[in-house]
Amino acid sequence: MAEAKTGNLSVALQSSAAAPTATRRHRTLWQDAARRFFRNRLAVAGLVVVIFFLFLAVFADLIAPFPYDKADFSKVRLLPMQDPAHPLGTDEVGRDYLSRLIFGARTSMTVGITIQLVAVLIGVPLGGLSGYLGGKFDFFITRAIEIMTAFPGLIFSILIITLFGGGMWKVIFALSITSWIGIARLTRGQMLSLREKEYVEAARASGVTTRGILARHLVPNALSPILVAVSFGIPAAIFGEAGLSFLGIGINDPIPSWGKMVGVAGAYARTSWHMAFFPTLAIALSMLGFSFVGDGLRDALDPKLIE
Repeated sequence: MAEAKTGNLSVALQSSAAAPTATRRHRTLWQDAARRFFRNRLAVAGLVVVIFFLFLAVFADLIAPFPYDKADFSKVRLLPMQDPAHPLGTDEVGRDYLSRLIFGARTSMTVGITIQLVAVLIGVPLGGLSGYLGGKFDFFITRAIEIMTAFPGLIFSILIITLFGGGMWKVIFALSITSWIGIARLTRGQMLSLREKEYVEAARASGVTTRGILARHLVPNALSPILVAVSFGIPAAIFGEAGLSFLGIGINDPIPSWGKMVGVAGAYARTSWHMAFFPTLAIALSMLGFSFVGDGLRDALDPKLIE
């Protein structure tokens, strides 16, 4: 009787010890990645910052106390808190600076996300087909990537905007011309390493088409580094737009842009410090937020960290 009880107790202990292992085995890669991501405090802080700016961008019309183009020449270059109606002051023509910053978030988020969306739509198919098919197609795409890499991205964008003029969508077009290169190169490298895997050979032997292999097997397995690259590409695009607008060839007035606000503020830096400080702070925070998210995704999606 005692031996039976001892046997039952050992079986129960083994079952309880195996329970966490079984539970852990049933977690997917993305569930494990999400758990590691939310354990990273810097990544969570960056995600909060990103969500905050996205919230401002989406609901700018409801949040901003004034229209972004409403000028009041009787309240030109007010300092912060000098007028309770304008807590962050006004600009050189009396427009509310808080409202301009909020609508500037919409401009920056639109530019950054759209450029990376274009980069993914162009770079992933080209890089995927190039790496998987190889041969002449790979040779052609690789040479095209090398040629485009030879052009400095910002200088090439300045040339495009000089030829076609400024404006939000022209800025997006100019920055998107070279934005796909890194994504294409990264995807091609992933495909070259994944196409020789056993499950790809099995799918090919069973008659799955090239489109099916790419869509079901290769692209999903290459998605992790692509997501990380996109998260780092968004702040790069925001900074590129800010640089063009700072030079006066980016976003046209009266649409607000953080970079353009910094450029205009240079003439008033000694007397109206807030005009340069707040948009610069907004650019820095948005870039830090996306960079922290990118670092968190890179660590969370690293297969070496799977527990």
